[in-house]
Amino acid sequence: MKFATKAIHVGQEPEKLTGAVTVPLFQTSTYAQHEIGRHTGFEYARTQNPTRFAWEDNLAAMEGGVDAFAFGSGLAAIDALMRLLSSGDHVIMAEDMYGGTFRLAERILRRFGLDFSYVDMRDPANVANAVRPNTRMIYTETPTNPMMTITDITAISAVAKDAGCMMVVDNTFATPYAQRPLELGANIVVHSATKYLGGHSDLVSGIVTTNDEALAEQLGFIQNAAGAVPGPFDCWLLLRSAKTLAVRMDRHSSNAQRIAEFCAQHPRILATHYPGLPGHPQHELAKRQMSVFGGMISIELGSLERAVAVTNKLKLFTLAESLGGVESLVCHPVSMTHGSIPKEQRERLGVTDGLVRLSCGIEDVEDLLADVKQAVE
Repeated sequence: MKFATKAIHVGQEPEKLTGAVTVPLFQTSTYAQHEIGRHTGFEYARTQNPTRFAWEDNLAAMEGGVDAFAFGSGLAAIDALMRLLSSGDHVIMAEDMYGGTFRLAERILRRFGLDFSYVDMRDPANVANAVRPNTRMIYTETPTNPMMTITDITAISAVAKDAGCMMVVDNTFATPYAQRPLELGANIVVHSATKYLGGHSDLVSGIVTTNDEALAEQLGFIQNAAGAVPGPFDCWLLLRSAKTLAVRMDRHSSNAQRIAEFCAQHPRILATHYPGLPGHPQHELAKRQMSVFGGMISIELGSLERAVAVTNKLKLFTLAESLGGVESLVCHPVSMTHGSIPKEQRERLGVTDGLVRLSCGIEDVEDLLADVKQAVE
């Protein structure tokens, strides 16, 4: 079964009682039991909800996992997978990644005895050199947020296997349509489902999947014991969105390609970061492990003043946090998503006051190009 067919059908089979072709919304907190010790298999909605189970089955099929576990937000999903670790364990993380992940690691998880190292994962040797006897996890995003660098998932998964540790990939920017890390050697994939999986800027959710039965058992226990589950309506919305993920990602990607090509040649844009550009330093790697290049572009405008001027002039790109919706958004990482990362670290990575991030929606590309052109000029 091909990807788009899985997205529409797995977990989304017609309901048995009535034949409804849309998965029912089980908006309940608890379930009636026949008598003490005898029930239908459903006892309490934190632990079991049929709508959530359908969404988890659907995402696991799209990623090629044995099971998936949904959470109330992307950060809740990341926090849950970090609970696979114990005090004293060491995690190697990509140095260029979402600021919320960095904040969770440094401001919360470090207080519970986890240790973190941040490395440039463009070179697998950097990761291998960072491995310690107590390293239990290697964690990356690819493409990264916001600099759009690419991790060689196969190469770094081999490093993780040699070190006897877990390989985790945040696949939010790519989605399982564009990239399937489990097939490239990763053990766990995490998404902010708020973004492309939801796709309509109307929910907040996260999800984790794995191809390892033992890890799946542990993640299921953590999901129930810690309880950061999403509500059934969010899961119902995600099932709706999964049906159009393939066509949406094709449009997001084709729009972004056109806009990135325009930005790359514009004299008032100092740098354009998009893996679909032949000038991207990891373009060939991106071609090997991605089927499309996604809808995210970062552009360097040179100064905060210029970033303010351009974002104020944009009309179709709405200035807002988040990404991945059908409507186009523009974000200023320094003041929004990456404010928690120390200034010197941000600037070393290229996350400057003049950097803005474009989330290219699925509007008509000629309209989006005209909007960028008038704002930049």
